[in-house]
Amino acid sequence: MRITEHPILEFQRGEEISFFFNGQELKGFEGETIAAALHAAGVRVLGHSHVMHRPRGLFCAIGNCSSCLMDVDGEPNIRICVEKLKPGMRVETQQGKGCLR
Repeated sequence: MRITEHPILEFQRGEEISFFFNGQELKGFEGETIAAALHAAGVRVLGHSHVMHRPRGLFCAIGNCSSCLMDVDGEPNIRICVEKLKPGMRVETQQGKGCLR
């Protein structure tokens, strides 16, 4: 589920690294966004709406909305569509509005 060739854009991939999503070890490439790595791993639901609890996926992919907010390394409300993946990162689905630990 990754774009490998594009007529205009060039993709420079970093090293393959491991990270954790909801306790499960996944692989991604250093420097890509967390959302891109999750999408490539088949994750489509990033959270649920606060009122109706409907599944939410990637929406704007430029950091303007709140559809992709997750807990990253214990910090809530991180927009994973613009946050770069790092080795060993722990990403958790955020429940509700998030709370500081």
